[in-house]
Amino acid sequence: MGKMKIAKYIALVVVMMASIVAGAQKRIAFDEAFVDTTLRVDYVFAGDAREQRVYLDCLSSQPHWAGRRVNMERAPYRGNGCVRMRRKSDGKVMYEHTYSSLFQEYIVTEEAQKVARSFENSFQLPMPREIVEVECILYGNHGREIASIKHEVDPKDILIRQRRAQEGNGREVVVIKESGTYREKIDIAIVSEGYAKDESGKFMDDAKRAAEALMEHEPFKSMSDRFNIRAVFVPSAESGVSIPKKGEWHDSALGSHYSTFYSDRYLTTLNVNTVHDNLTGVEYEHILILANTKEYGGGGIYNSYTMASAGHKTMKPVVVHEMGHSFGGLADEYYYEEELDTLTYPTAVEPWEPNITTKVEFEKKWKWMIGDEKWEKMGVGVYEGGGYTSKGVYRPAHNCRMRTNENPDFCPVCQEALKRLIRYYTEEVSW
Repeated sequence: MGKMKIAKYIALVVVMMASIVAGAQKRIAFDEAFVDTTLRVDYVFAGDAREQRVYLDCLSSQPHWAGRRVNMERAPYRGNGCVRMRRKSDGKVMYEHTYSSLFQEYIVTEEAQKVARSFENSFQLPMPREIVEVECILYGNHGREIASIKHEVDPKDILIRQRRAQEGNGREVVVIKESGTYREKIDIAIVSEGYAKDESGKFMDDAKRAAEALMEHEPFKSMSDRFNIRAVFVPSAESGVSIPKKGEWHDSALGSHYSTFYSDRYLTTLNVNTVHDNLTGVEYEHILILANTKEYGGGGIYNSYTMASAGHKTMKPVVVHEMGHSFGGLADEYYYEEELDTLTYPTAVEPWEPNITTKVEFEKKWKWMIGDEKWEKMGVGVYEGGGYTSKGVYRPAHNCRMRTNENPDFCPVCQEALKRLIRYYTEEVSW
């Protein structure tokens, strides 16, 4: 082959490779692939410690899409599960959403060795313009797939239920913070639980305190202009929430209770569909539920919801800590000296959460900060003990809001992770 032909051949290969790379890097444009409508997909996760299944329950739609309109085709963290939407025509990933669930916590409990149970899970996806394939995947604690389901969604399907805002049930929606439209901002809904119909004023005051607590902390404070917050009052038949250890059961709107998985302070609701039903017609992406009780406790599940006691003196730090879980995908940095919890974070696997490590793939975490004088002066290091276990799991700071309620701030590693996540939701980024 002559020099001229070789040069032309090389030039052609370069052009072809550039075209392939450009095609691979082309991002999904929201308006080209989706319409301004939410596709709600309800699943049932069921099983025990030995076998897990995913079942499709219901498809529905509601006006407006308040989720992200950038970085559509890639989630920031692996999470404990993934919902992925692909175009049927060419298999291209259009949207990816990762999450955690109570079901995955259940399957490592002692009860799951004996009893199979089912759990509701509801996900909001952007409504596609064409037929798509949706896949819902569950991961085990080793990061491997343990169950999944694939199904097609035709946006013209007449059996996709059309949901509308609930009327006549006493619901009130009040804007606490508005920085822009739902198309541009991160939308948080603060929902009432256990507030009777004559306690809407009390709830609105509690919701404002909770919003203030979150926005007082970095990086939410300096990036507050990227958030909208709405308070959604849903009246309960009775005042208060259920506390099983005291034999107290209340008829509350969301059916929440303490002692989840027999952990007294763990406050959750299993009625996930009911939570979303009560938010129909509200622009929201993340959920904070305030429980009308003085009992200490709460819970936060990544990309599902946060729940916290509104009446306890630690309400503000608990709200911020639990939002670190549900919004930020941050792990608990505390641990128990007396036992090793190797089921939640096996030490042979790198956790997906950005603020703990087993050192298996530490280069993907905050290793870049180690040895840098700036970060070391701020206390960034590698401290053994985190993720509930004292050995083999490491945290980035001596103390942090993800470790104790007494610590006033998120540690530098958590703050950096939250900054990246807020940018991910609101601007085009390379993750």
